[in-house]
Order: sequence, then structure tokens, then C-alpha cells
Amino acid sequence: MSSVQPSHYSPGPSGLKLTEAEFQSLRALIHEHTGIALSAHKRALVYARLAKRLRHHHLDRFSDYYRLLTEQDPTGEELVEMINCITTNKTDFFREPHHFRFLTEHAFPEFRARAPGGSRRLRIWSAGTSSGEEAYTIAMTVREAFPAHEFWDIRILATDIDTRVLAYAERGEYTLEQAARIPETLLKRYFYQGEEENAGRVQAKQMLKDLIRFRRLNFMDEAWPMRGLFDVIFCRNVIIYFDRATQRRLVERFTQLLVPGGYLCLGHSESLIDTGSKLRHMSQSVYQHQERV
Repeated sequence: MSSVQPSHYSPGPSGLKLTEAEFQSLRALIHEHTGIALSAHKRALVYARLAKRLRHHHLDRFSDYYRLLTEQDPTGEELVEMINCITTNKTDFFREPHHFRFLTEHAFPEFRARAPGGSRRLRIWSAGTSSGEEAYTIAMTVREAFPAHEFWDIRILATDIDTRVLAYAERGEYTLEQAARIPETLLKRYFYQGEEENAGRVQAKQMLKDLIRFRRLNFMDEAWPMRGLFDVIFCRNVIIYFDRATQRRLVERFTQLLVPGGYLCLGHSESLIDTGSKLRHMSQSVYQHQERV
């Protein structure tokens, strides 16, 4: 079978084409601004996700859209829209539940043991939080482990590069289908059940929302706005989209933001192999800052 690739990608009747040169230009721009490493076979994905931006601006060529992004977008507004279109957002409540069991059975008791005579402060970062299910799952896990906070100062930072999913996450509204993996007792305790026009939907209660701050953050930014260290960082099913060099830089930065003895949780398909990390493997896709506390 021939391995020759077509010179353009044009799946629909519109006549809009994405040439190889245009794909390579956009691919490089996406990598520069997001760190996402798109393989050569992702040309159809780029076409499908960005074609609507061309239609929005009444453009006929992807090269014109590239020029808009690089030469005619002084505020960066269209760049944000492009990033929103290109990023993948897949998440669920209690996805990879072993991480939340680890918090309940190991990490939280360990943090409690350190607290007498010291700071009752807990900081958790949901990095790449997408539409918020991970952040709210962390909040439920925290609420169950620390009833009424027990005089603890607890905060969860939830960040993503996509402004649209962040706005969705901040509302805390989900369909019953999306909430299907939340245990019934927790669903009743931490979510309002929709009625009438909102039937079939649930909304996170304020007791969860009070714990979480949603913010936009681009991993490629030279400076991150965090002022303190984290006890736990969740960055799950995110670094798989980056090349190895970017993965190494991110893991190093995560490590610098962990308290001694803090934990980094990755996705099930991710590992720290070849990243040069000195974090110690503790459990399934859970790593601990090796420095002694």
C-alpha cells in the first residue's frame, strides 16, 4: 500500500483545504504556545477543529488564518480561541479512583500526623482540570476526610488553558449522565438536584465551590502565578500530549512546587520514565517528593 500522503485535507464540500505547509505552520504555532506536540496524522483533527474559526472570520485559506494569528491579533484574543478549539477535554468524576483512595487512606492521614504543633494547611492543585469534574471530586474527597474543615485551611487550585471549559467548570452544573460515577450518598450531600426546566441536571453546592479557585494557566508561560507550595498536584492525562523535553520541564516545575513529602498524581498511561525526575514511586501513578520532611 502506498504511503504517499495527499497534498491537502478537504473532507467536506466547502472546498476549504489544509495543505501540508499550512498544517506544519499551525502545528509549530500550537506547539510554541501550548506545548502540545501534534503528530503528522493529526492533520484531520486540526482541520476539523479550526475550520469553524476560518468560517467565523470569513477566511478561505488556513494560511490567512495563520497570518491572522501571528500578525493581526494584537490582543491575543484569537490565539486564545484557537487554543480553546485545539485542546482535548476529556474527564469524569472519580476518574482513576485509586488516586482518591490514596488520598483518603495514605496522604491525608499522613498530613494529619504532621499537623499537631504545626500548620494545618492543605493545598491541592488540579492542573489541566478541564470541565471541573476532577476538582469537584477532590473537593468531595477533602470534605469527607476533613469534616467541617476541623480548623484546617484548605484550598484547591484548578487550572486549565481553555477558557471555555473553565467557565463551565466554575458554574458546577452537570447532567445526571455526567454525574453517574458519583456515589449516591455523595451526590445527595454535595449537589442540588435540578427541578422543572433543570430536571436531569445537578449543581455543586457552595460547600464544594468555596474550596476551589478556577484560573487560566498555560503551562508554557515562563512565570506561573503560584505563591506557595502544594501538598498534592494532580496532572492526569495531560503530559501525554507533550514531547519528552516539555514533559521533563513540566515535571521539574511540578517538583519545585511540591512541599517536601508532597505527592504528584499522573494519569494511568503516563510515567516519569526518561523525565529525569527524582520523585519516588509510591503507588499506581502516584509519586512523592523524595526530600525528607
